[in-house]
Amino acid sequence: MGLGNGRSRNKLESMMTTRLRVLAFVMVFAALVPQAAIAQRKTDAAAHQLFEAVNRERASQGLAQLKWDDALASAARQHAEAMAARNTLGHQLPDEPGLSTRATKAGVRFVWLSENVAEGATAANITDQWMHSPTHRANVLDTDMDTVGIGVAERNGILFAAADFCKVRR
Repeated sequence: MGLGNGRSRNKLESMMTTRLRVLAFVMVFAALVPQAAIAQRKTDAAAHQLFEAVNRERASQGLAQLKWDDALASAARQHAEAMAARNTLGHQLPDEPGLSTRATKAGVRFVWLSENVAEGATAANITDQWMHSPTHRANVLDTDMDTVGIGVAERNGILFAAADFCKVRR
């Protein structure tokens, strides 16, 4: 009888340990998921704000609005995430394909292609940077472009943004 009680106690302790591990995992996962969801909503909102700001700037100059392209936005978001992960800005990071290849892999059919990148505390700050930089402003106001995809990633409260502009091949 003593031997059976020892086994039962060990089995019970093992089950309790397993349950505690599962509970700890669930608690950690539950704590992380809302944070990831909040971060995703924040970066999606920033991308939308940048899209609206770019089209406001174009409208103020009497230019046609750009259309949103999900595939181009996906390529831009991946690039923004790469910049955030490395905490650096660039149009092509080490071990990353160039803009043309990234857009083609995303399924974008284009005639012309250009890109703006920036980092800032807010979407408004990034818009301001783009509009005060002659080359970035030229991309925003380029009359040859008809489509845009914008991606944003966050690192330590700083937004990393990529806006990929194109003229779609028809």
